[in-house]
Amino acid sequence: MLSIVPEISPDTFSLIIIPVFIFFARICDVTIGTMRIIFVSRGMKMIAPIFGFFEVFIWIIAIGQIFQNLTNPLNYFAYAAGFATGNFVGMLVEERLAMGLAIIRIITQRDATNLIDYLRGAGYGVTVLDAQGKQGPGKVIFSVVKRKNIRDVEKAIHEFNPKAFYSIEDVRRAAEGTFPVAVPGPTPFHAHLGKVMRKGK
Repeated sequence: MLSIVPEISPDTFSLIIIPVFIFFARICDVTIGTMRIIFVSRGMKMIAPIFGFFEVFIWIIAIGQIFQNLTNPLNYFAYAAGFATGNFVGMLVEERLAMGLAIIRIITQRDATNLIDYLRGAGYGVTVLDAQGKQGPGKVIFSVVKRKNIRDVEKAIHEFNPKAFYSIEDVRRAAEGTFPVAVPGPTPFHAHLGKVMRKGK
């Protein structure tokens, strides 16, 4: 009886398949490791250990293949390339998920009424303090936002106070708070621009 599956020569398996396997295994375990670190920093005690288990399990398999094929330099290259690629993929996945909260501090020397009104109108919790800087009086604006809304707030800053200084930091844990209600459609910033354009007409 003829076999439909083609036979793979030992040389092909050693020189091609094993390095490719090591490469993708490293991508998986480093990506999972990146996510695990993020979960640890967020205080997610139940999820982080699960990711840690799969991270180490895949790593053991990959390093085992290295030790079984020490004479093939492609394995070392695949191991290093998989590690580098895994870091990049992990950061992309983290950006897509955009989990957690961030605090945005905005310092502006000019009138920030429009920016404050926009942020509050869009549903963001805003705290405003009077400040005195080198160039005179100003405002310090604090807002804790979901990480997926950071770009919306940044667009509003560039639109209403383009020269304002602002910084963004991750928040590990927060209680209560005011956040925009998630609804289908454009972001709060684009919805606000649409209202402005309609009024202009």
